[in-house]
Amino acid sequence: MDPKKILIAVDASDNAARAVTYVAELLGASTGFLITVLYIERPPNRDLYPDEASWVEAGQAQELRIRTFLQQAKSNLTGQGIAPDAVTISYVPHCQSPVNPAAQQCSIGTSIARDILQVQQQGDFGTLVIGRRGVSRAEEFLFGSVTTKVTHLAKDCTVWVVQ
Repeated sequence: MDPKKILIAVDASDNAARAVTYVAELLGASTGFLITVLYIERPPNRDLYPDEASWVEAGQAQELRIRTFLQQAKSNLTGQGIAPDAVTISYVPHCQSPVNPAAQQCSIGTSIARDILQVQQQGDFGTLVIGRRGVSRAEEFLFGSVTTKVTHLAKDCTVWVVQ
């Protein structure tokens, strides 16, 4: 694994934005780093919508919000002096996405944490950055969190958890 290849896993939350800002401020104008900002899609729950059209509309709105967040993350990183060609964004759609049903690469959605770690392994990322979700210890114990699962399952890489 290459420690200068950094994967920032995001979900468009304030904690994810802080993780991006942390990396941007830490690395500043340093050279030799390659950064990927990753989002694994978790589509809107189909059961919450009365028909297919409203579900697709909700999926489109969510995708627009996430893609906007990803562009802002890239701007944040490059704004701190990281070369634009050293920063990529990756949006991995869900295999049953209402917006991207025929995506070449997709997440089956069983575990966002495992999907993140699969990208980390396949991309040879030596550093994985993730924001800590604001859940209580009781909620974390009962339901788990992506961050907790990533920190427990990660192998052969450094994990930075940003509060």
